[in-house]
Amino acid sequence: MTSVKIDHIRDAAARIAGVALRTPLLPQPWSRERELWLKPENLQPVGAFKIRGAYNAIAVLGEAHRANGVVTHSSGNHAQAVAFAARTFGVPAVIVMPDSTPRVKIDATAAHGAEIIEVPMAERERVALEVAAERGMRLIPPFDHPDVIAGQGTVGVEIVADLPDVDVVLVPVGGGGLASGVGVAVKALRPAARVIAVEPELAADAVESLRAGHRVHWPADRRARTIADGLRTEPSELTFEHLREVVDDAVTVTEDEIRATMRLLATRARVVAEPSGAVACAAALHRELPPGRTVAVVTGGNVDPALLADVLRMA
Repeated sequence: MTSVKIDHIRDAAARIAGVALRTPLLPQPWSRERELWLKPENLQPVGAFKIRGAYNAIAVLGEAHRANGVVTHSSGNHAQAVAFAARTFGVPAVIVMPDSTPRVKIDATAAHGAEIIEVPMAERERVALEVAAERGMRLIPPFDHPDVIAGQGTVGVEIVADLPDVDVVLVPVGGGGLASGVGVAVKALRPAARVIAVEPELAADAVESLRAGHRVHWPADRRARTIADGLRTEPSELTFEHLREVVDDAVTVTEDEIRATMRLLATRARVVAEPSGAVACAAALHRELPPGRTVAVVTGGNVDPALLADVLRMA
């Protein structure tokens, strides 16, 4: 198992420069409970933070090793990121996606030239491994890889650079790649800051695992209940060990809180967030957290238009 360190993240930042957008911190004057900033990763070229880890992992492969192309399994945002990065490098990409993935994410991934294979959620990793073996492609996992974690960790480097006295960093957690990378970066650069992982209560396997001190498995159909489709995965052995080291606390938010936060972000912050992207901010608004300057990572904005319209109609 390879532990990701701050130097790995700094190297990743150099690789992704000019491809991934260096997103700003957006202060939120409407937040009366705490000083709050948003890290709007929904502004990335693929609409989510995943471009950071995907591009870094493919870049590290080198030209010879990626010649046959790359394959991944993802509910959508990592899928788009791998497809985008593969096209940038001029190599083919196969994306194995759950058949429950919002159509907007499937169509966006296909638009980058990737081949899409839709399967039941529980089958996606197995099918991706089969494709890799049969076609000689390189697997780019959505979170279970040091180079992916390092790429995602560049979010944390930027947060501390832009707000050196940050006190609380809120990061959504599903598979744990982003929370692991951000945690490593923040703890290296701003040790006093609290890193808090946030998860939907209907897919709270990571929160339960962190509280138990060991990984607790939730069946895929149990995790699939949440509207936050990007957080239906569970931590790997690699990401969980990182989470145990760098996450100070973990909290959950409800489905109603996620929807209400999506609406507030759109109407008050002028930020379009998908359900998974609203989870961190939902914790800032609805949970008792340590005081101080707080950054919530808005992980993505690839929301189904019908769902967004429904959310905006909420009273």
